Amino acid sequence: MLATLLVATVAVVTAVVLLSDDRYVAPPAPPAAAGVDAAGASAALSALAQALSRGDEETSAALAPDGDSAARDLLAALAGNAADLRVEGVVLRFVDQVGVLREDGSWTARADLTWELRGQPSGPARTEVEVGLRQGEGRVAVTGFTGGRVPLWLRGPALVERAGDTLVVTAGQDPAPYTALAARALPQVRRVLPDLRGGLVVEVPGSSTELDAVLGVPEGTYSGVAAVTASVDGRTVGSAPVHVFVNPEELGRLRRTGAQVVMTHEAVHALTGAPTSRAPVWLVEGFADYVALRDVDLPLSQTAAQVLAQVRREGAPDRLPGEAEFDVTAPHLGAAYEAAWLASRALVELAGEDALLEVYASAGAGTDIEAALQQEAGLDLATLTDRWQELLLDAARSA
Repeated sequence: MLATLLVATVAVVTAVVLLSDDRYVAPPAPPAAAGVDAAGASAALSALAQALSRGDEETSAALAPDGDSAARDLLAALAGNAADLRVEGVVLRFVDQVGVLREDGSWTARADLTWELRGQPSGPARTEVEVGLRQGEGRVAVTGFTGGRVPLWLRGPALVERAGDTLVVTAGQDPAPYTALAARALPQVRRVLPDLRGGLVVEVPGSSTELDAVLGVPEGTYSGVAAVTASVDGRTVGSAPVHVFVNPEELGRLRRTGAQVVMTHEAVHALTGAPTSRAPVWLVEGFADYVALRDVDLPLSQTAAQVLAQVRREGAPDRLPGEAEFDVTAPHLGAAYEAAWLASRALVELAGEDALLEVYASAGAGTDIEAALQQEAGLDLATLTDRWQELLLDAARSA
């Protein structure tokens, strides 16, 4: 099953008011509870942000509580991750206290986190996280990140690998197989879209559960999905960084060709800004599959098996698939992807590949799909739907 696109995750971020794509202002934090050293927490978070921005493992580790070797090792590893990823511009701003001050001096702070990857064309990521703290002996120490939308590189030791314009970060797994998939995906995409610029960033959490946590969605949301393209922080503005997030459990079940199709599909999403596209979802997903499957030499009986079986049972659908069919909980998700792919193929049969590219770009920028089809392909939606239905019926009979 190909992955589904995370089009819009809108998180309610306490104490943060978005003013534009590029700046925000946070109102003053409420007073902390009695006994909590808010000033010390602010200083500790600021010091950690500076250490992470420099990739300074020694300084980061020194912010852990005295005698807490696990926290020291973790904070050192996080600074090492930052250095390997070339993270810069880290800001950790204390917002307020979460829960209570415990007897051992430990408590949890909510903080606004900002960061970006050096050399990436997008703007910084902004999210809200929870940080474990412990106060005593005249200072506030840091134990680690405990909640909120914590990015993968701040969750624990990570491995980073680069190959050309690709960057892969994993939660400790060997990055080589994912790097190979990503490195093959880019030229496949650029064969169809030669003017595309920019690289591909792929994140591989340790499990589907960790994938859900990194994306800030309920546990189990992406348990059956091989990969998803999303903004790093859940924002859907054009400046938000967009990465490919892999579910290693699902991608690992696929054969090499299937895994490559998934990665190339997601690379199309990432490189064309699909999370902010205004095109109908059938076009967004169908276009990505068109590029991913364009040079795959497999029969329709394999690449469209689910939708063709559905057509043999029920006949051709009376309309192109809508948003409900692409929900990750939809019962026939795989068939919806295959149907969308065949709709893109139908468009190419009728008007050519260049027309598909132009319709995708025009609709993505906000042009109504009927108008985009007419302007860029000389077609109306009814004509495209008729040809799509014919293609489905012919393939179902012969496959």
